Amino acid sequence: MSGDLFVERLAVVRQRFVSTLESKIEDTYAALPKLSGDGSDVIVTLEETYRRIHGIVGVGQTVGFVAIGKAAKTVENVLLAPYRAARGLATNEAVELTKALHALRETARQELQTTNTNGR
Repeated sequence: MSGDLFVERLAVVRQRFVSTLESKIEDTYAALPKLSGDGSDVIVTLEETYRRIHGIVGVGQTVGFVAIGKAAKTVENVLLAPYRAARGLATNEAVELTKALHALRETARQELQTTNTNGR
């Protein structure tokens, strides 16, 4: 693959990532009240939320959004134990998740603003 073609394809993947990032963060905020408690609905919501955030972790750093990827990893780390145990969040985990999600949102705003300013 020529260098130009790689750069073009990378630009497409970066743009797709950026175009869906805000909605993924907002979807996670919307899911917050549904991530605690018992029942299959809680587990389904937690699994969906974990996968959504996991996607940000994996793609973000891969396409050059390192700070976003690291902030998303913090969110993912909060979700990991409940995800593996197939349970809802404990009260302290819900608080920690909210803080980590706020940090992700702010990091995304800052990194995307810097990226747009620098023309990358």
